[in-house]
Amino acid sequence: MTALPVLYSFRRCPYAMRARLALAVSGQVCELREVVLRNKPQGLLQASPKGTVPVLVLPGSQVLQQSLDIMLWALAQNDPEGWLTPSDGTMADMLALIAECDGPFKQALDRCKYPSRYPDADPALARTQAVDWLQTLETRLTHHTCLYGNRAALADMAIAPFVRQFAGIDDGWWSAQPWPRLQAWLAHWQASPLFEQVMPKLPAWVDGTQGVPFPHSNGMPD
Repeated sequence: MTALPVLYSFRRCPYAMRARLALAVSGQVCELREVVLRNKPQGLLQASPKGTVPVLVLPGSQVLQQSLDIMLWALAQNDPEGWLTPSDGTMADMLALIAECDGPFKQALDRCKYPSRYPDADPALARTQAVDWLQTLETRLTHHTCLYGNRAALADMAIAPFVRQFAGIDDGWWSAQPWPRLQAWLAHWQASPLFEQVMPKLPAWVDGTQGVPFPHSNGMPD
């Protein structure tokens, strides 16, 4: 029996979420090992000493330690929905927008969501920075329902988990913002079968045991 790739993941982590999205849409079956980050298993640390998720261990022992690398690997195997070929814009355009998300926006998001971790930061300034970037997404959605055209592509799936995390800081505040297109874009993604499929609630994986096959058509393990 051919060994499956092994994915170390944490359900709510937006980086792990984006990796699971790409693996699911590409149909790349793997062994999913749900990790508790406050009690990291040795299997994770042996695969990737930095101890963060996601980590994908491929047959042959190649290790992918960055979420975007995992997405690109999975979609290079199979890209049935054309995430790598947006209907408007280019791959370079998408990667540039993802870099903005992973850089300045993520920094602002962390300072809004976890202010106690950043005592020297100004939460109000961080929120302003986050709001300014989210406004650019609202503007981008003026002419299309997705970030690069009228169908979802890599940028949508790489960025949506982080917008979801920001929206979850204060649902009431989020709903009150003048971003009808961005709010609809996020709501549509969260209501999708793909989102349900990549969000199964699993027990923590224990060293020496088998993980669960992923993805599942109904989003839940057998």
